[in-house]
Amino acid sequence: MALKAAGRQSLVDTVVEALRAQLAAGEWQVGTRIPTEHALAEQLQVGRNTVREAVRVLVHAGMLRSRQGEGTFVVSTADPAEVLRGIRRAGIRDVLELRIALEAEAARLAALRHDPADLERMRAALDAQAELEDSEGRPHSGSLELYADHDIAFHRAVVEAAHNTALTATYGWFSSSVREALVTALDDQAMPKIVHGDHRAVLDAIAHGDPDAAERATRALLERPKRAVEALLAGD
Repeated sequence: MALKAAGRQSLVDTVVEALRAQLAAGEWQVGTRIPTEHALAEQLQVGRNTVREAVRVLVHAGMLRSRQGEGTFVVSTADPAEVLRGIRRAGIRDVLELRIALEAEAARLAALRHDPADLERMRAALDAQAELEDSEGRPHSGSLELYADHDIAFHRAVVEAAHNTALTATYGWFSSSVREALVTALDDQAMPKIVHGDHRAVLDAIAHGDPDAAERATRALLERPKRAVEALLAGD
């Protein structure tokens, strides 16, 4: 299937989009080598330098990989950047559902694998957050961003206490979406406030080495705001 000829308005961007479309359409499967620069230049009716720059963009995006002396191969037919943007656009409910999946297992593992330093990081995050609360348990005016940061620090400490490199890396990548959703929720008076007792229950279960209790406490902590979001969505 021949590539469509690229327009002249922005050649590199046009070629990038053309190649991305071909990848998404399955023109080249993962692991296969894409055509040479010369062949692509002819198909797209652009110069080889333009093709080279476009390929570099897709290599940087993680869709292609160049091998010296062998050519350029397909790594992924989906643009990781698009996936990340999709996650960032996801609603709070979607983020919470994924948090439950990741954090419940992390808490279970943390109960089995934590060390004293892990518990200290959790306690420090909760103590710092509590200092920013007003008498009603909500963040003081002007401290919402920092309040969210302390909450994220607690949950990241729980995930890191699982001592699972892949889980930590995945959550680290996802945590920007968690923070964005959290700030949005904290700024919405219709959403329930953060309850420190729920967080302390997670901490206590981990500290006592009880994986079942740690998982239950984490699910309970996150199910409460998820139910609130679902109720609000149903009302809309």
